[in-house]
Amino acid sequence: MTILLVLQENFRCHFPHVTSISLYLQRPYNCKSQAISSSFPCYKLQNKLNLNRFSHRSSPFIFVSVLKSDYLLRIIAPMAMKPCCRILFHGRNPAFFGFPSPKCHNRLTNSQSNFGFNYAHNRKFYSNPPRILGFGGMSDRARKPFCASSLNWGQSRVLYSTYNVGVDRSVHVICRVASNVRNYASSVETIVNEKNFERIYVQGGNVGRDEESRVEDDSGNVNKDNTKDLQKVEVLNSGKEESAVEKEAWKLLQDAVVSYCGNPIGTVAANDLADKQPLNYDQVFLRDFVPSALAFLLKGEAEIVRNFLLHTLQLQSWEKTVDCYSPGQGLMPASFKVRTVPLDENKFEEVLDPDFGESAIGRVAPVDSGLWWIILLRAYGKITSDYTLQERVDVQTGIKLILNLCLSDGFDMFPTLLVTDGSCMIDRRMGIHGHPLEIQALFYSALRCSREMLSVDEGSKNLVRAINDRLSALSFHVREYYWVDMKKINEIYRYKTEEYSTDATNKFNIYPEQIPHWLVDWIPEKGGYLIGNLQPAHMDFRFFTLGNLWSIVSSLGTPRQNKAVLNLIEAKWDDLMGHMPIKICYPALEYEEWRIITGSDPKNTPWSYHNGGSWPTLLWQFTLACMKMGRPELARKAVDLAEKRLPLDRWPEYYDTRNGKFIGKQARLYQTWSIAGFLTSKMLLDNPEIASLLYWEEDYELLEICVCALRDSGRIKCSRGAAKSQILV
Repeated sequence: MTILLVLQENFRCHFPHVTSISLYLQRPYNCKSQAISSSFPCYKLQNKLNLNRFSHRSSPFIFVSVLKSDYLLRIIAPMAMKPCCRILFHGRNPAFFGFPSPKCHNRLTNSQSNFGFNYAHNRKFYSNPPRILGFGGMSDRARKPFCASSLNWGQSRVLYSTYNVGVDRSVHVICRVASNVRNYASSVETIVNEKNFERIYVQGGNVGRDEESRVEDDSGNVNKDNTKDLQKVEVLNSGKEESAVEKEAWKLLQDAVVSYCGNPIGTVAANDLADKQPLNYDQVFLRDFVPSALAFLLKGEAEIVRNFLLHTLQLQSWEKTVDCYSPGQGLMPASFKVRTVPLDENKFEEVLDPDFGESAIGRVAPVDSGLWWIILLRAYGKITSDYTLQERVDVQTGIKLILNLCLSDGFDMFPTLLVTDGSCMIDRRMGIHGHPLEIQALFYSALRCSREMLSVDEGSKNLVRAINDRLSALSFHVREYYWVDMKKINEIYRYKTEEYSTDATNKFNIYPEQIPHWLVDWIPEKGGYLIGNLQPAHMDFRFFTLGNLWSIVSSLGTPRQNKAVLNLIEAKWDDLMGHMPIKICYPALEYEEWRIITGSDPKNTPWSYHNGGSWPTLLWQFTLACMKMGRPELARKAVDLAEKRLPLDRWPEYYDTRNGKFIGKQARLYQTWSIAGFLTSKMLLDNPEIASLLYWEEDYELLEICVCALRDSGRIKCSRGAAKSQILV
């Protein structure tokens, strides 16, 4: 057969640094003979296509003749984000990509199908979707055999048509494939530390004849392969009838659902119809959707979560540039919006428009988006028992890209992630630049999730080893240096400074004068917490709720520390809960401190928004932490408190004042994650066995892993022995 590779007209625009693409043939792995050289003589054009000779708008054509069908076509090109090529091939009943030529129909499936067709031309189209990464019987050599569920194309638009190309031969066309090339491979080998390329192997021959046929009917039913595993999900029902508040909340949550090409894909941040200036609250935020996703999963509606995970995975590889600079490939967007783009003849199509921080306030990249994505991916598998999603090649690659971005080497001496201000839920200037606890807790959770989900093989064993080493170092670092209680504060109060030695007590040169006056009287005798940030000569003693709660959920803190955090919350209930749970941080920055640290931010005034505001969405994380520690009564107390006010106040985003009495000055009403946080909390309390799937117990294997680089040098005695004595209590 002959293969025709067609580069799209915008290829040079998106890949200005690429000068060539290599195409060559190679025998399959099970073939005894040697692989064919890349200078295989049967090419009609040169083996390596020089792109410089094509203009910005041109569409070059390359014909490649394949002498035998049992060879692999190997394409080496940038692993990038936008459409790069179209492939045309001809021959008698070709089995390219592992599927025979489909039968021709004179009908095009409507926009409700998973492929989202928005196309209507006077041509014949094939209704059988291509079996690319959607075939049964696919086997992963590193794990038990599994049936890979078919690709949810989302943004991709795959159309079949019949043309005549110069001679009297039919050509089957795949056009406008707008998805990452890695998604179409039957196997992908990720090259560690190779940022710009990925090897894609497309194997010829039939991949499996027993696969279920996927043909859309006239009504445009969704792809059955995508939903067959979802039918196993049972709706959780504790036998308790929903209250009027819960029914209202579910209606509001359903109204906030966003559809893309006829399929649910997420929920908008806020859905206040009276708001004439929604700004970016009409977008789907990755971190905001997590409580909504859990609510849907706990109710047995998993399709929207699966669609969300797959579509955001596709967005991961899109081009992201601010002032001619692009961040790493693993970066997930902060949010995305479904936009309608006009076409010719009064026709429209839907596209996803992601925001990677280039439109955000301060232009800060969302560090936590990828971490939340991994956490949600694990939760999806745990609740639905559908592990085929996380075993997919494209999903495995997405996990690796996020981890490579987080685990990349730098100048930092600490195992914690170094981030800028505004890179997480607190997305404005609040003095959290450095190593904020929230990021470290989510990072630790994502590492533990990844260790569970990654396929362990020759290509990933180094990554798994790096994960284990980082988990060990990170847990020790946070437990040892972030923890404060009355005993630790007294120890800091007596610190000596300017110690120069490897066995210094005051390793970060913390000055005792940094201890704030409010702390000594505020912290209870039997409580403690993890501080908000730690850097050389700086400890941020503020209590940040999300970081402490997620440290409990993920077991980043020791069992004794986790218990002490809940003791502190209970003892300081009026300060942290007040009239509406729960404070995002305590205390607020005031007076000169507020002016210097926030830059006089008018939205983060004292006891408002991120500066000591009360956020109902944190309720579900508080509930999960309480259930893990055997304190569900604390969670019920907080949920009952919120249930009395939230519907009356029209489900606001946050509350102001020291005790959370007032609706936030700039708070959006009908905030989706306030609604979802309440619903998720109620369902977690009613289903403790499901809640246990979402948190982690202490991993004692990590205590045996020592990554101390000085251990064999004799310069210093490893301190993990002392850590074990504290942990095993």
